[in-house]
Amino acid sequence: MKAMILAAGLGTRLRPLTSHRPKALVTVAGRTLLELVLARLQSFGVGEVIVNAHHHAEMIVKYLEANNHFGMRIEVSREDELLDTGGGLKKAAWFFLEGGKSAAEPFLLHNVDVLSSIDLGLMLRCHIEQQALATLAVQQRETSRYLLFDVQGHLCGRRPGRGAQDELARPASGLQPLAFSGIHVISPRLLAEMREEGAFSIIDAYLHLAARGEKIVAFRADAAYWRDLGRPENIAQAAGDLATGAYSAP
Repeated sequence: MKAMILAAGLGTRLRPLTSHRPKALVTVAGRTLLELVLARLQSFGVGEVIVNAHHHAEMIVKYLEANNHFGMRIEVSREDELLDTGGGLKKAAWFFLEGGKSAAEPFLLHNVDVLSSIDLGLMLRCHIEQQALATLAVQQRETSRYLLFDVQGHLCGRRPGRGAQDELARPASGLQPLAFSGIHVISPRLLAEMREEGAFSIIDAYLHLAARGEKIVAFRADAAYWRDLGRPENIAQAAGDLATGAYSAP
């Protein structure tokens, strides 16, 4: 199975930890964010990964080489200009469209600054059973931005901020706001369906596709551990969770 780790961001919220290194190489309890995500993906059978990089990209390349790529096939997609989540995936599309059986298999897309116990195997099975174009891990928790799903769990819109008006891609009643967790399962067909160019958010692409009737669905992971590692205080909290056993890393 293949995966992509989104790691190209500048990590501005993590400064000063990212003043001289990429956020992927910030450490939690002695392990880099990149290593933690790679180990988790590997524990679910992922053997091939592409990582996008921009800020201090060469440091990521040397880090992977020094660690023998953690026993995996790992490619680095360098971005001279930041392409955001959707543009970054589109640039790396070649990796998922290589010939053979793998080109037809769903793949994982995972933020580098997310730590979770979400069951990726179950998420993949649900994605396949629902024949979805993309499946998004979501939780019922407080956040500044929500995605909106109908009663069938289909993406219909988003709530971009507190007090902001909902943006609907398709009409539906009984919409439920859920927090996105930065983890996706994606069918390769999505890569040809994204019509956006340059730098763009994959959420924008999802909403455009939902408006065209494509099935972008929710995977509820309310009971799972999840932490955003985008701020120094969150790094400290995650280190505490590892120390106390609140979270067990592979």
